Amino acid sequence: MKYLSILFTLLLLISCEKKENGKSVTVKPEKKEVIIKEYGLTFNDFKVIRDTIRSGDTFGTILEKQTLPDSLNVHQITQKVKDSFNLRSIKAGKPYIVFLDKNKPNKIQAFVYIKDRINYTLIDFRDSIRVENKHKPTTIKRRTIAANIDGSLSETLDKAGVSASLAPKLASIYAYSIDFFKIRKGDNFAVTVYEKFIEDSIYVGVERIESSFFEHKGKRYYAFPYKTSESQKSESYYDENGRGLKSMFLKAPLDFFRISSKFSGRRFHPVQQRWKAHNGTDYAAAHGTPIKSTASGVVEKAGYTGGNGNYVKVKHNGTYSTQYLHMSKILVRRGQHVSQGQIIGKVGSTGLATGPHVCYRFWKNGVQVDPLRLKLPNTEPMKANEKEKYLAHIKPLKVELDKIVAKK
Repeated sequence: MKYLSILFTLLLLISCEKKENGKSVTVKPEKKEVIIKEYGLTFNDFKVIRDTIRSGDTFGTILEKQTLPDSLNVHQITQKVKDSFNLRSIKAGKPYIVFLDKNKPNKIQAFVYIKDRINYTLIDFRDSIRVENKHKPTTIKRRTIAANIDGSLSETLDKAGVSASLAPKLASIYAYSIDFFKIRKGDNFAVTVYEKFIEDSIYVGVERIESSFFEHKGKRYYAFPYKTSESQKSESYYDENGRGLKSMFLKAPLDFFRISSKFSGRRFHPVQQRWKAHNGTDYAAAHGTPIKSTASGVVEKAGYTGGNGNYVKVKHNGTYSTQYLHMSKILVRRGQHVSQGQIIGKVGSTGLATGPHVCYRFWKNGVQVDPLRLKLPNTEPMKANEKEKYLAHIKPLKVELDKIVAKK
């Protein structure tokens, strides 16, 4: 067997040689040119220049650097394309490609402005100026993922081969039920998603969540998107019994945080160096972290005091009010209506504070209370006739999720 393999190698070497003037010459296989096609153009046909929009660049200044087609100047070109291509939409940091004639003087043949991974504008200068706002072909694929928590939610998703961008989407869905800073090993989840791909192969990300559950501390929380009426602009999320997941209040004024001090009748104040009541919950976060209003309402106060620093107080209704202290920046004004989740300021350490955090205060019927111990009101329940439709809609989705977990 050993001799056969040696013989085969020799024959292969001999076959790759030919004789010229009585001498053996090794024949090297010809390299085939790789044909590159994208944006409706064959790159091999042009001299291609890739660049990025810089601060101060305009479509006009980019054209001025190129050799233009005969009888055309920059002004004439911008006038011809302005109705199809918004010249003001060009943004610094966005990539573009210039396609030039391979022969000198290398006149511009086409220009591609890349808006994002999918959408682009093609301006073709050949023959006559033609503008096309186009997008790359995309496909949507559906799959169900199930995993046990191993590290953070983002890390777990990454290990499962899912875009980490799904993490904030799940965190938003369960914002009223689960504190994602407290998830732990042993927690698990399953989620059915629709994912977008460019030309069937390049992964873009999660397009939509169809169904999910998250099991935390032994309790399973289901979530299914559903519209209760045709006039509803976006879907709301409901559990397996048709109860809305959205509470009147968010669990916290920050997306990601650490509780540094809880509501207490007696706490040693780190600045005043004395024991006193702490009628709020301190959420530590990096300086500049966005602070959200935990519920819709009207800004009752927005200003500064020596103790509170920069602060905002929101009145939600005749029963509830909330307050947010020590902001580095206030982003709302007194009398302004704010919606749930709207950013009203940035985390800071103004007033009596030793480090960046927001002190979150909560009033019920004029009395300051601990929101972490309070049973907060949910959204309005689903109507009976709509609930019947909803339960029929989610039945196969729930069965699918439960089967995936059973197989693990």
